[in-house]
Amino acid sequence: MAPVSIRASSPRRVVVLVSVIVLIDVCFFSAVAPLLPSYVVELGLSKSQAGVLVGAYAAGTLLASLPAGWLTARRGAPRVLVSGLLLLAVASVAFGVGSSFVVLAGARLLQGVGGAASWAAGLTWLVQEAPRERRGQMIGTVLGAGVAGAIGGPVLGALAHASSPRLVFNVVGIVALGLAAAVVLTPSRKHTPQEGTLRQALRQPAVRVGAWLTVLPAMYFGVAGVLVPLRLDELGLGATGVAVVFLCAAAVEAAGSPLVGRLSDHFGRLLPLRAGLGGVLGGCLLLPLPGRAVLLAVVVVFAAAMSGMLMTPASALLSDGAEAAGLPQGLAFGLFNLAWAAGQGIGSAGGSRFAESVGDTASYLAVAVLSAATLAVLIVRAPTGVR
Repeated sequence: MAPVSIRASSPRRVVVLVSVIVLIDVCFFSAVAPLLPSYVVELGLSKSQAGVLVGAYAAGTLLASLPAGWLTARRGAPRVLVSGLLLLAVASVAFGVGSSFVVLAGARLLQGVGGAASWAAGLTWLVQEAPRERRGQMIGTVLGAGVAGAIGGPVLGALAHASSPRLVFNVVGIVALGLAAAVVLTPSRKHTPQEGTLRQALRQPAVRVGAWLTVLPAMYFGVAGVLVPLRLDELGLGATGVAVVFLCAAAVEAAGSPLVGRLSDHFGRLLPLRAGLGGVLGGCLLLPLPGRAVLLAVVVVFAAAMSGMLMTPASALLSDGAEAAGLPQGLAFGLFNLAWAAGQGIGSAGGSRFAESVGDTASYLAVAVLSAATLAVLIVRAPTGVR
């Protein structure tokens, strides 16, 4: 499907293409935030069902993560990347025309499957083409683009809310098809497959720590992604107001992601990891407190800026450990997807159910306890190979 050339593709070109793909995927994923209050009203959804709707993407990613990584290692990153984009196109159109909880949740589930393929294949392609000493910076650039997608997503959702979901999400589908064509036309060099197993990789402390530090921020964002829009709506902000808050939070996070990656390349992964854990802890403790929309918005932006420091060094650490174990990078990023999806699913579906039973504060405190314990371990004694 994707042409193979003896010429090396330009790392810059691959970074740009993968960044745009990740941006579009996350844009569609995060578009649900400003739409969520209206879906709750129009479809009569409970808080638990709202959590399932948000978490359906993560469920699809959870199911497809390791198979997508395995296919990437066996079939090549460009081919799997094209397949992920085709699934995104179909899911986007289905979400645009959907008018029931089942159809909307099913479309997001399918998008999660496509996202697992796109992320595993895209990040693998990037690592294969990029110099190792710039791995953190380039991963940070792509993850920054993903956060930029979180900027565009609420805007996209607000636009769909104000106009036509069918029109807006059909355009997303067309863009996904165009990106699939761009991947096919981009040359890719051959890479010798590695033979390491997932069991061998999991013996590496760097792999285990990188995976856990992917689960934890995803869990935090899963909880906040459901509870914050609903709380902002209760405090008087409509879909546009929710979109603006999430836009500002994502803009701050996107601006810092490449810088965090560069710092982790030069000074090691531990410094930004510790700072990011402190951000998640602070966010969990502060988010339940504000009784005014403006104050809550300020806390959301602050927490996003700090907690956003985790994903880039965590994914780079996971990639480093997998490389040391001889694990194919496709499976490494399949594990990254699996860790993210597990955290996002627990946070959005489990956290919202917990909040419905015992209150929002309890959901935030559960993540805070995990963050504090992890931070204490990394401060007192970092695991072997984690620097």
